[in-house]
Amino acid sequence: MSGAMKTTLALIAVVMFGMVASFIWFVANWDKDAEASIVLAPVWLLTEERIA
Repeated sequence: MSGAMKTTLALIAVVMFGMVASFIWFVANWDKDAEASIVLAPVWLLTEERIA
């Protein structure tokens, strides 16, 4: 493996690690109460147990 290939793979690994870390940070800091729901179903449909 050449030096250029190793550098390219290292940069790809750094970018992938950054994306994963960013997603984990986003999920860990998510404030559910600060955002409006985007679900179009009525609330009662989502909270009641449905009988099959």
